[in-house]
Amino acid sequence: MTEHTEGWSARALAMLRAVAQGRAEITVSLEPDLYVDGLPCSDQSTAHRLAHAGLIRTPGGVPGSRVPAELSETGQDLLEPLAPAA
Repeated sequence: MTEHTEGWSARALAMLRAVAQGRAEITVSLEPDLYVDGLPCSDQSTAHRLAHAGLIRTPGGVPGSRVPAELSETGQDLLEPLAPAA
């Protein structure tokens, strides 16, 4: 797997794009799990890294529940240079 923007893998960036597109949910937990299109993400260790790095977050909720994942401003800034030109 090749490394991209600020050391994040292509897979991690794809996970961030799924969050940005509103296709992801995250569990309210100290080690949040990510779900994309209703399915558990196959690389939860990267999901944990993204959450702990502050790139994705939960909007709140009851511990253990699954809620829509949000992209933080830092996550948005990371994806911005990768967005296609309009």
